[in-house]
Amino acid sequence: MFGKILIANRGEIALRVICACKELGIRTVAVYSEADRDSLHVRFADEAVCIGPARSSESYLNVAAIISAAEITGAEAIHPGYGFLAENPKFAEVCETCKLTFIGPKPDVIRLMGDKNLARKRMAELGLPVLPGTEILASEEEALEAAARIGYPVMVKAAAGGGGKGMRIVNSADELPKLFRMAQKEAEAAFGSSDVYLEKYVASPRHIEFQVMGDHHGKVVHLGERECTIQRRHQKLLEESPSTQMDDKLRQEVGGKVVRALMEVGYTNAGTVEFLMDENRNLYFLEMNTRIQVEHPVTEMVTGLDLVKMQIQVAAGQPLEITGETVPLRGHAIECRICAEDPVTFAPSAGKISGFHVPGGTGVRVDTAAYAESIIPPYYDSLIAKLVVHGKDRAEAVQRMARALEMFIVEGISTSIPLQEKVLADADFRAGRFDTQFLKRFSRNGAGG
Repeated sequence: MFGKILIANRGEIALRVICACKELGIRTVAVYSEADRDSLHVRFADEAVCIGPARSSESYLNVAAIISAAEITGAEAIHPGYGFLAENPKFAEVCETCKLTFIGPKPDVIRLMGDKNLARKRMAELGLPVLPGTEILASEEEALEAAARIGYPVMVKAAAGGGGKGMRIVNSADELPKLFRMAQKEAEAAFGSSDVYLEKYVASPRHIEFQVMGDHHGKVVHLGERECTIQRRHQKLLEESPSTQMDDKLRQEVGGKVVRALMEVGYTNAGTVEFLMDENRNLYFLEMNTRIQVEHPVTEMVTGLDLVKMQIQVAAGQPLEITGETVPLRGHAIECRICAEDPVTFAPSAGKISGFHVPGGTGVRVDTAAYAESIIPPYYDSLIAKLVVHGKDRAEAVQRMARALEMFIVEGISTSIPLQEKVLADADFRAGRFDTQFLKRFSRNGAGG
């Protein structure tokens, strides 16, 4: 096992990794920007190194500074968390070159699965269903020809990255040239690559993802699915497990295909395979995230496993101690992403938290690095906490989340809590009747106000 791990991230995920390391008896090194000098991950790590100014490009994305911090502190491994450098194959390669263990998949696998177009092609070859689509498109003319062949509506999608950037829904040929250029421009700005492709657009899908874990001894397992359908601007607001649309037969069928496909590509460590589900419960491969997900606590609550500890153990060469392809799911879990933003406009709400109280009680978990008098800086993602609940069934989990949201106090800034409270109270949500357009209709009806 490692003696010391550097965490190349910030906020609640850095604190989450520190917790796992402490329980494994591993010393930790935090890195921080000047804006995060007073953050909890800095306080609770065994050592901390400032790696630059507030801008992420000069700190959390500064590979040289992070590697230097690892070398001067004697760290043996780097945990990238999610975001920033977590899915950067070049960073993983630099870690290997510097004799540091990157806690994640191998660089070539990150490169393959991080390119959505290549990943779609490879997963189709390995038996996963994919939506009709194209290779990388060189021009608007190619896009128009392909869209006519696929049939409208289509989605223009960035080949690199995620988070809803570089994506545009196109309903007709008249719209396509302008939206194609917009997607290219946004993809270039966000990911440094303007490569885009087309994919058939499913108008009212569910978003289902499978959690996977692979070791260095050839074993891959899936740990059930998460429902991530409640989204705004292609970004998740609420997640749950299991999905109301899945049963044991479908879970075993799709999960088995996922496991066999990832064994073929030599997948190791944590990852998530994402699918779109149509109204007939057909699942289509969407993309893969080669890292731990924001919503991993949902899976932890229904499996009883510590996924971050498993990541570290796998990276240290230990085999997975799971018999078969999966584990039983127990009860139901829901996560709300508490974000520092206006609940109506979703505009970021940076500033000082003047009052902070997290809910507790049976089946309630809060992952956060926020506290009263802490500053939410304007430079990073707006996530400030993850509120997770577990119940014996979905009805109990929904009710538990509703009361936990009511007892969650954040003063001094705006948060997403009022919107999430209304989602939890909605009759269609409680009945499991929703798709990815749910929040748009919800806001249009005045429920987001």
